[in-house]
Amino acid sequence: MEELYDQYKALLFTLAYQLTGSVADAEDAVQDVFFKAYEAHVERLEEPKAYLCKMVTNRCLNLQKSARKKREAYVGPWLPEPIRTQESDTLEMTVVRRDLLSYAMLVLLERLTPTERVVFVLREALGFDYPEIAELLGKREANCRKLMSRARNKMGISEEEKVATEAIELEWLNRFLTSLEQGDVDHLLSLLTEDVMLVTDGGGKVKAFRHPVQKRDLVARFLAAALEGMAPFYQESLHYETTSLNGETSIVLRSGEETVAAICVQLRQGKFARIYVVRNPDKLTRV
Repeated sequence: MEELYDQYKALLFTLAYQLTGSVADAEDAVQDVFFKAYEAHVERLEEPKAYLCKMVTNRCLNLQKSARKKREAYVGPWLPEPIRTQESDTLEMTVVRRDLLSYAMLVLLERLTPTERVVFVLREALGFDYPEIAELLGKREANCRKLMSRARNKMGISEEEKVATEAIELEWLNRFLTSLEQGDVDHLLSLLTEDVMLVTDGGGKVKAFRHPVQKRDLVARFLAAALEGMAPFYQESLHYETTSLNGETSIVLRSGEETVAAICVQLRQGKFARIYVVRNPDKLTRV
């Protein structure tokens, strides 16, 4: 059982995290599954990987049902919990980083039903074949293909389109940060797409927008004023730094040792199309 844990815990955590969008829930799901697997003597099975993945999937499907009810009462937009993925990570985290969907893709997964999300993650993130997915879910292969097609449609990804996002270069983030620090609205405007969207998640615990901001000029003005507007709430000065979150170059805002916000972005043709700001302190513990 110890060998199974070492062999599959990274895979199972990656699966659980992308099904729930929560690091804490993913960790709990994996621990719970291995505890039950120990009692069931899973190590005696010929295919323990499939069995463990099925157990984690079922656990996460149950978590998603309860999570949806909680999110109905959530204050403001709900965003997934970002996870830090430095290049210097352990081999285990390297495996996780390799299989992680981008943060923007993780946000899109929220449009799907729990079963659609399972099929999409197993297929696109973890490379499972349709027969494997069908067996894991107890469905026909044709049904799984339909679920995948439906998931892509809801996420705005065509059948032929590769599931990938534009690479985020450090140079672009540095230009963005310079504009923020200088409060330069005009420069910020030049970095944003026409349909840019700003989403902030404070969970009712810190100041954040209750609704996504979609007008380009409003996004630029709000971002330019953000640093100055937040400063009075912190004893030490605010500063930005770049780091790897969910396998992508991202931004972290700190005040001394306190993490104030994690900022994940999505580029489209060299401009910022989506800006996700996580401010809920409960979601910043892994950052």
